[in-house]
Amino acid sequence: MTLGLINANPVVHAKKERIARTDDLHCDDNVDPLDIYDILLFAIVVAFDLGVGCIHFVRDIRDPEHPYSLEQLSVLSEESITVDEKLGRILITFTPTIQHCSMATVIGLCLRVKLKDCFPPHFKVDIKVAPGSHADEESVNKQLNDKERVAAALENPNLRQLVDECLYSNEL
Repeated sequence: MTLGLINANPVVHAKKERIARTDDLHCDDNVDPLDIYDILLFAIVVAFDLGVGCIHFVRDIRDPEHPYSLEQLSVLSEESITVDEKLGRILITFTPTIQHCSMATVIGLCLRVKLKDCFPPHFKVDIKVAPGSHADEESVNKQLNDKERVAAALENPNLRQLVDECLYSNEL
């Protein structure tokens, strides 16, 4: 956790109860927004190894600044995920807790890294901040959806460590 908190008193919500899923969510390449939400927030990750799905469990995505999940802070919800299977597109819209959140790009990187390992490469993933929810919305959206900028950001060892801590933390 960073020392100088940007949002020292975030509103924390209860986690929603989920039905445990034990089957391979992506055996037919159909994508359901609820599946994506489960993957992002409730730790079901399907890794495609030689075309065969394997389920691996990882931790909830933790907020970079607080020991709470993105769901608990209402940064991400089921309604913020849109899937267009015909076009092979997934749109994730998240809402930072405050308009000048400097961690918005880190949150977006966490979402992208998690999805990159979960879905076949033919899905195009767009990650955006909700309209009007961030003071620098256009810049954040541009950075999160530029492959070269994302790759460069993930080459930074400090930033990659922060992303990994958010993805694999057991603080929740």
